[in-house]
Amino acid sequence: MKSRLILALAVFLLVPIFILLGVRSTLSNPTSPPVAAVETSGDSLRSLAQKQGIGIGTAVDTAPFKNDPNYREVLAREFNVLIPENAWKFEVVHPTPGEYDFTQIDALIEFAKEHKMQVRGHPLVWHYSVPKWVPQGNFNRDQMIAILREHIYTVMGRYRGQIPVWDVVNEAINRDGSLRDTIWLRSIGPEYVDMAFRWAHEADPQAKLFYGDYMIEEINHKSDGVYNLVSQLVQRGVPVDGVGIQGHLGLSCLPNLDSLTKNFERFNQLGLDMQFTELDMKIQDGQGSREERLAKQAQAYKDLFQVCLRAKKCTAMLMWGFTDRYTWIANVTGEVEAPLIFDESYRPKPAYDAIKEVLASGS
Repeated sequence: MKSRLILALAVFLLVPIFILLGVRSTLSNPTSPPVAAVETSGDSLRSLAQKQGIGIGTAVDTAPFKNDPNYREVLAREFNVLIPENAWKFEVVHPTPGEYDFTQIDALIEFAKEHKMQVRGHPLVWHYSVPKWVPQGNFNRDQMIAILREHIYTVMGRYRGQIPVWDVVNEAINRDGSLRDTIWLRSIGPEYVDMAFRWAHEADPQAKLFYGDYMIEEINHKSDGVYNLVSQLVQRGVPVDGVGIQGHLGLSCLPNLDSLTKNFERFNQLGLDMQFTELDMKIQDGQGSREERLAKQAQAYKDLFQVCLRAKKCTAMLMWGFTDRYTWIANVTGEVEAPLIFDESYRPKPAYDAIKEVLASGS
């Protein structure tokens, strides 16, 4: 457990640096020719997931989405939920006061409609990817409340009735279970969480609203903190519908399945949906040959999907990308790390086949 916490902490301390620098999650050189997507046999993941009543989705990087037709082909064929990887983040969509740029989002939504996919909103309130004008403005509490409210109303209001699920508040809890020290906590106070969910519900009453965080797969201090947070929201009548487990994993830091199952159960008992929302799994920290590590990765993906299918209310399994050709992890670690279910040439990996087996069998 200690090594798992250290590994995950190291990764997530580095992630915002690359996000703020605008580094694209692209493994290959943007000028390199795209490779042909490989056809998969039998039913697609999306058709099998639909039969099980769950969504299966992926984050989408706008660079390959624009430039690589094979990326779009596999995306449409295999997934029924699309999550903009960065395009909806505050600094991208709301770069200056009163200015919004929905160009990237609109293109993704148009694609999703064409291919009968859902789009998931992500994220409304986060302590990273906040544009410089917010912290540098020396705004008082009332002004910060107005900024956050206007952001939520504007972003959600533009797509009212079109986006079934939104990640409202992201990563608000520390490893010890306390509230994370963020610009929103410092400027508004702990009530910013309640405010954000209430404003989101007002902006689109039809949308389901999620809280999301990492390192909360098992029952631990952090997941206890998340549980306490959302249970208090429920008690106060704040409109929260689910919890998203991000699930950025590695072979050396896989969750205990019994603890994961019990964690799902306690959130489900609050009446909340559970989802994996940013799932990937690097193999460089595992033991054995590459083939052996890919086999272990496949088994781990299979295990997580089985936990979801057996849970009372696990409604989606969403991955943070789908091909090792384009992955944010390469920018953080400097290695490919093979975290996803298609390789760099869009060939299905053992993990793809394992997920397909679980969805086909329903267990």
